[in-house]
Amino acid sequence: MMKMMGQIKEVQGKVKQAQENLVHITAEGEAGAGMVKAKVNGKKQLISVEIDDSLVNENDKEMIQDLTVAAVNKAMEEVDVLAKEEMRKATDGALPNIPGMDLGNMFNG
Repeated sequence: MMKMMGQIKEVQGKVKQAQENLVHITAEGEAGAGMVKAKVNGKKQLISVEIDDSLVNENDKEMIQDLTVAAVNKAMEEVDVLAKEEMRKATDGALPNIPGMDLGNMFNG
């Protein structure tokens, strides 16, 4: 039993480290033949949005990009909270309640 607990703690540590490293992974997507481009990290956070000049008034472009990033990240945070709550409900009673172990975090990125 003690060996298994040690292995679980080791796996938890590796999972936590991997989750922390997700911030360094990035991907880009585009729409409208490149007129709108977005960059996200591995933690599902929007890093930047680029909007082609032809789509907006030049005076508003930077503000629209910044507000888009803020709004999308706020929505991502909210959905993460809701997803964690849903996972907690789904696993409530199914997993052993061992003090100091948070297996619920293993399901979140």
